[in-house]
Amino acid sequence: MTRRRPKTHWLIGFAALLALCGVGARSARAEDLAAQEAARRQAIIAHLPADAAKRVFGEAANPTPGPTESVGSYARGCIAGAMPLPADGPDWQVMRPSRNRDWGNPALIRVVETLAAEVPALGWPGLLVGDMGQPRGGPMVTGHASHQIGLDVDIWLTPMPGRRLTPTERNNMAATNLVAADGNNVDRAVWGPQYRRLLEAAAELPETARIFVNPAIKRELCREAGSDRAWLRRIRPWWGHRTHFHLRISCPRGEPACRDQAPVPPGDGCGKELDWWFTYEARHPKPSPPSPPLLVSQLPPQCAAVAAAP
Repeated sequence: MTRRRPKTHWLIGFAALLALCGVGARSARAEDLAAQEAARRQAIIAHLPADAAKRVFGEAANPTPGPTESVGSYARGCIAGAMPLPADGPDWQVMRPSRNRDWGNPALIRVVETLAAEVPALGWPGLLVGDMGQPRGGPMVTGHASHQIGLDVDIWLTPMPGRRLTPTERNNMAATNLVAADGNNVDRAVWGPQYRRLLEAAAELPETARIFVNPAIKRELCREAGSDRAWLRRIRPWWGHRTHFHLRISCPRGEPACRDQAPVPPGDGCGKELDWWFTYEARHPKPSPPSPPLLVSQLPPQCAAVAAAP
């Protein structure tokens, strides 16, 4: 007697259909996340005065023509002639492309390209590049207080995968959290020496003015650094920054309207000033009332021309 073959083909087909539905649902959810962020931006813009700097610069989709110049300070300024970082490079990929925040001074783009070329030799496969700046800089509708003059960039603390991410993945993929739940130390299940090498390489670039990291990451770098600790001076603790580090470069030469931040204090920053970040006062800052929206007229005078340029 011949045994009847189980009719599993319909089960396989049904499973495949479910899988396709699952992929479709995940894709729809991902698209919804990007749409939700866009809707939130538009809701904020709708309640801002017409001359609010966030509104004017947040709605600018393209840079100004002509030469590049960073104008003002990192947290109050703009940029003329900004350039985009290419979405894909040999050793980098731009994340969150739907935000249109991949613009900067050519000096910053060169720094990103230089760092990206160096890190594979350090055991880091490549950079996932987060927010840089808007096409004309200026205050952002959501997110950052700085990133206004094209000299700031967020680098994810997630190694670049060995393939090109899709636009949906780039817009919705979660970044790696390096900090333990209690906030006192790095997550030992994630942290490895390649993170120190990455941050040390970024800090040692001659253009680097500061690098902002979570206090727990700074604490770990202080523990791991050897006798050469000069690079630690540029690594500064700041709230947040669990999933990325914020690289800030100095004003390029020949751009007199650009205003550098005060130099970092002497020393490696690993003593009492770091200890403060783990106090109750630092972890529970007193809330402050919201400030009125900054107007274009309150930015450096050149920014009004940048905003109005065709």
